[in-house]
Amino acid sequence: MLEAIKTYFETIPSLHRALILAGGITFFWIIEFAIPLFQFKYNKTKHAALNIFFTLTTIVINFAFALIMVKASDYVVANGWGLLQVVKMPILLELIVGLLLLDLIGAYLVHLIEHKVKFLWKFHMVHHADIYVDTTTSTRHHPGESIVRAVFAIIGVVVLGAPMWLVLLYQSVSVVLTQFNHANIRIPKWFDQTIGLILVSPNMHRVHHHLTRPQTDANYGNIFSFWDRLFGTYDSTNINEIVFGLDVVDNSKHADISYQLRMPFDKSIKSDY
Repeated sequence: MLEAIKTYFETIPSLHRALILAGGITFFWIIEFAIPLFQFKYNKTKHAALNIFFTLTTIVINFAFALIMVKASDYVVANGWGLLQVVKMPILLELIVGLLLLDLIGAYLVHLIEHKVKFLWKFHMVHHADIYVDTTTSTRHHPGESIVRAVFAIIGVVVLGAPMWLVLLYQSVSVVLTQFNHANIRIPKWFDQTIGLILVSPNMHRVHHHLTRPQTDANYGNIFSFWDRLFGTYDSTNINEIVFGLDVVDNSKHADISYQLRMPFDKSIKSDY
C-alpha cells in the first residue's frame, strides 16, 4: 500500500494535481451551501471568482518554482543531504516525519514569520482582507506572498532532504486541508475535541481571521493543530465573537483586485505589529 502511494506520487500527472485542487474547492464550496456556519449576505460566485484570480497567480508562480524544487530535491537525495537522507527510516516513518516537518517549515513557520516581519505582513494582509472567509479564501494570496511561500517550501525540501514523491504528497494533503479549514461549514464540538487535537479545524482557523490582534496572531497551523499548542500560539476565542477582515485596511474594498494588489505598497495602510 505504502509503496503504491510512493509510486503514484513519484509520477503523479499534472492533471491529477489540478483535479485535487479544483475538486477540493468544489467539494467544500458545495458543502457550504448545505451546512454553512455563517449566513453571509454575498454573491458567492462573484466572491469565488475574485479569490480564484489569486489562485491562478499562485499556480503560475508555483509552476515557475517547480523546476527549482525538483532540482533541489534530486540534488539532496543524490548527495545524502538532509534529515531524511542522514537518518534512514522505514517508508511509513519517513512519510510521517516528512509530513510533520514539511508542515512545520513550509506552513507554520513561514506563516508565523509573515506575521512578525512588517514587509511580509503587508503581502499577507491580502489573505486576511477577505471579509467572507470560505473555502475559496484558502488560495487568496498576493503574488508576492506566493513567492515567499515557494521559497520556504524549497528550504524545507533542502533541510529535510525530502524526495519529490513526499513533497508532492505533502502538497496534495496541504491544499485539501487548507480548503477544509477555511470552509464556512458547521463543525461539531466533538470534532475539535478529538480529531481537532491533531488536524486544524475550521473552528480553530476562523480565530486567525479575526479583525484584530491578538487573535490574528494565533492559530497559524495548516495541517497539524498541535504546532500552535506546542509553541504557545493557540487561541480558543469563541467563534461567535469572530469578525472577519482587517482593522487597518478599507474592508469595503475587499473585492477590489487593484486595491488588493497595491496593498503591500500602500504606505497609508498601518502595518505595525
